[in-house]
Amino acid sequence: MTAITDHSTLDSTAASELAGVSPRPSDDDPAFALHRGGKIGVALTVPLETREDLSLAYTPGVARVCMAIAETPALADDYTWRANTVAVVTDGTAVLGLGDIGPAGSLPVMEGKAALFKHFGGVDAVPLALACTDVEEIVETVVRLAPSFGGINLEDISAPRCFAIERLLQDRLDIPVFHDDQHGTAIVALAALENAAKLTGRTLGDLRAVVSGAGAAGVAVTRILLAAGIGDIAVGDSRGIIYPGRDALTTVKAALAAETNSAGLTGSITDALRGADVFLGLSSGQVPEEAVATMAPEAIIFAMANPDPEVEPAIAHKYARIVATGRSDYPNQINNVLAFPGVFRGALDVRASRVTEGMKLAAARALADVIADELADDLIIPSVFDARVAPAVSAAVAAAARADGVARR
Repeated sequence: MTAITDHSTLDSTAASELAGVSPRPSDDDPAFALHRGGKIGVALTVPLETREDLSLAYTPGVARVCMAIAETPALADDYTWRANTVAVVTDGTAVLGLGDIGPAGSLPVMEGKAALFKHFGGVDAVPLALACTDVEEIVETVVRLAPSFGGINLEDISAPRCFAIERLLQDRLDIPVFHDDQHGTAIVALAALENAAKLTGRTLGDLRAVVSGAGAAGVAVTRILLAAGIGDIAVGDSRGIIYPGRDALTTVKAALAAETNSAGLTGSITDALRGADVFLGLSSGQVPEEAVATMAPEAIIFAMANPDPEVEPAIAHKYARIVATGRSDYPNQINNVLAFPGVFRGALDVRASRVTEGMKLAAARALADVIADELADDLIIPSVFDARVAPAVSAAVAAAARADGVARR
């Protein structure tokens, strides 16, 4: 969850409060009181009360299981916790809105992510805060730890390193590797935008969108919208709209330039917004009201920066039909927790070897469909507490994994 471009799966109000909390611990502060001793633990799934229990769970009974797995390693998915356990991996370089606070500082957030995995998806998750930031060191560390896990969730790793880390890990591992700051945000944003388009009598193919932010979330949102058939999409960073041949393009941004901006726009985000149907805010940059006023009728604004949206909701509502933010205190919250528990639940259930683009698109469509009969301007995405979400997403992901040939059961 990078400080500028990505959005916390935690409550955004909590994130903003965290940013202003004194570092001096006090159990008079409810946040410190709740966190004392940590938010997660390990629980037994078998009895351990008698000598017979002990002889089955540990020696000598465990030896038979060990030898069977040694002969057929895939049996570990049946006879250990691996098939239902995810590693939540960070280096602490891009935590909430706090930035690079290091591995120890990141641990409360990683515990929180693990708690969300368990509560919303029934997935066991283990926080792994690594004391290294070099791409190759992170990759090598995770590869060595991977035999203990059924999937890897990358978290709060700053861009552009996060792109390389995810790619290298997926190339070397045969389990799902999912950078939630990228793909969780993308899945939820696509679901919300599909429903917003439907409410305004349009399809994605009818829309011209402008994305503010070319970090992890901005890139992933852009790519999933392209895959879903967005009419046109332009991406801007701190230097303006990205287009082929522009100065100071990273490899990732150069690839975006080749795939986006079919209208050939140049200049600033403000320039690009003139006549645009959609604004997707995935940066900390503020958009002036006069620019918002130039958007097309029935505009859609997703101002997702936390804690301060790129466009204040009161201003956005003056010019836009549909408004969403990353905050829990406004309607239409774009929250990653709507995606990652169901994505991993579905992938683990079929023992997928990776998360494909088809699985992400299926997750977004399933999420959008949860409230297909309930759509309203202030309800384009389900609540994070909607019990229908994770089962719908997991079923769609599992089916897509089978269709894409990456399921092993």
